[in-house]
Amino acid sequence: MSVALHGIAASANGGTTLHPVTLELHPGRPHVLLGPTGAGKTTLLRLLAGLDRPSAGRLLAEGQDVTGLPPRRRSVAMVYQQFINYPTLTVFENIASPLRVARLPRAEIEGRVREAARLLRLEPYLARRPLELSGGQQQRTAIARALVKRAALVLMDEPLANLDYKLREELREELPRLFAGTGSVFVYATTEPAEALLLGGQVATLSQGRLTQSGPAGAVFRRPVDLATARVFSDPPLNEAPAELRGGVLHLGGEITLPAPPGAPQSGRCTLGIRAHEISLDPLPGAVALPAKVRLAEVTGSESYVHLDVMGDLRWVALVPGVRRPEPGSSAMVHFDPRRVLLFGADGRLAAVAELAEAA
Repeated sequence: MSVALHGIAASANGGTTLHPVTLELHPGRPHVLLGPTGAGKTTLLRLLAGLDRPSAGRLLAEGQDVTGLPPRRRSVAMVYQQFINYPTLTVFENIASPLRVARLPRAEIEGRVREAARLLRLEPYLARRPLELSGGQQQRTAIARALVKRAALVLMDEPLANLDYKLREELREELPRLFAGTGSVFVYATTEPAEALLLGGQVATLSQGRLTQSGPAGAVFRRPVDLATARVFSDPPLNEAPAELRGGVLHLGGEITLPAPPGAPQSGRCTLGIRAHEISLDPLPGAVALPAKVRLAEVTGSESYVHLDVMGDLRWVALVPGVRRPEPGSSAMVHFDPRRVLLFGADGRLAAVAELAEAA
């Protein structure tokens, strides 16, 4: 089944919560909704599920208008960030509940539940009740319930956010595979750019209730259409600097210049953007060097986040390999390859992409 949104919008309390969205969703690959809290991801999922009615637009399933259909008449399953299970039922009964509502034969219910339990490593816990489980086991129970339903549309609203790191990594890898074979349209909402890239497939970025871009995840990451999309798809935050183009040269202030990326306008105000992993604290061949002061260093083990005040008032973050603990307040030089920058015009639209930024 394919799903198409044509100008779907939502409003509440006299204000617009979701500006018109036009998007096509197809089975066989993940569709990721990426955006910060409050961007409109959950609103869009609720409209897809039929839990809320749009203020404008149409929702089509296989070409049929289903905009006004209630959830019970849609083939849809939804998993929330806060796992929801029936506390008085066993894990087996929780997973089986939608199948019993559908009045499937007992043997088929048994088979589907045990297969889902095997895939999600819940077999030892089928006789337990939710309060006897860990948070991760409870969330896997909720995911298993969505899986056995074999719904045409599966919606997941940050389902891994409350799980421990190891389990998140395992399920992030497994979820697309679990649902790819069912023929379901699989839609997954997240605030994390890394999760969107790891899930792969298609991504739609949202910012302040607007769909800013959609396409293959890697392509949107490498070539964001505007500054809003680049910010959504950057973690740590995108490093930005106001600049001016004069005669094909980018002026960052003072005597600091760098060649403008191919295709950039000859003149005008703009914003330079460079991602944290492209920043180095050590000299690089052909790099631009900017003076900075260290604000804070955070070591995660294999890499370090170094927060900096660059050129006096720009707050940047460098994501560097290994353990780096420069003293707060100490002077530093930050280095970046001018071939890895993004350039945005005064209107926020992408003006140019340097040659290596698109290959990142």
